[in-house]
Amino acid sequence: MAGRILVTGGAGFIGSTVADLFLGTGWEVAVLDDLSTGKRENVPADARFYPCDVRSAAAAEAIQRERPDVLCHQAAQVDVRRSMADPRLDCDVNLGGLLAVLQAAVRAGVKQVLFASSGGAVYGDTELIPTREDHPARPASCYGASKAAGELYLGVFRQAYGLRSAALRYANVYGARQDPRGEAGVVAIFCGRLLEGRPCTVNGDGAQTRDYVYVDDVARANLLAAERGFDGALNVGTGVETDVNAVHALLARAAGVDARPEFGPAKPGEQRRSCLDASAAARAIGWSPTVGLDDGLARTLAWFRGRRCP
Repeated sequence: MAGRILVTGGAGFIGSTVADLFLGTGWEVAVLDDLSTGKRENVPADARFYPCDVRSAAAAEAIQRERPDVLCHQAAQVDVRRSMADPRLDCDVNLGGLLAVLQAAVRAGVKQVLFASSGGAVYGDTELIPTREDHPARPASCYGASKAAGELYLGVFRQAYGLRSAALRYANVYGARQDPRGEAGVVAIFCGRLLEGRPCTVNGDGAQTRDYVYVDDVARANLLAAERGFDGALNVGTGVETDVNAVHALLARAAGVDARPEFGPAKPGEQRRSCLDASAAARAIGWSPTVGLDDGLARTLAWFRGRRCP
């Protein structure tokens, strides 16, 4: 059943894909984004747009004005390495921003919050691969700690105010609109460099694994959680473990490039292995991934190529 939704970070890679999907299924959509990393061009034309920081009074006023049924909180500081270099900034954005949004949501009568959590970063290195939701949280980065703490705050607001919340623990999300600049998003970084004819740098030996989930599948998990009114935590991943060297090889082949990566030092706060068991999402909201890695990487590379050659 469609309703009203406000998407924070809705000009970003994942947030704008979520906003597009909700609009396409009949929801009334508003987007809030300070454009520090998001792009105005990503905001759907039919969505109302509020250009402000989630921590600001303007953001609280926007939530009060919209009075959405669902608030989808995608806005965040997402760079693991930056979180280690400046943990106070990471905490201010990820926890300060979440608390500001939750307080505004309570005042506006929001029924449910969808929270972009992190399956890999919250769990840390685990004994069980693929990892289930009941695994203890052992984050190895300040970013992971902020997401784990965010889920604890959701629990407080659930208990104190009856605010339902779905903590969607994303695996490594990739796809169209991801920014190839900076440190976050190895698929986007590799796409940009391969298409420019530049070497890709792999941190460490490249044997570290991740669970790569396509952005359209992630957006659909948000939609299903909203439609079902889900309350709790769910993994959003594929259950398939792929190392960084394999991702580089797949992208190089798709790009038609005979290129070998360069290797640099491992980065602090980076996990060795990460892969999520998403069987609970299948049972609870009827979600499972539909885009395989080969197909998803080909789609992503085609999008980046199209951006270079209009």
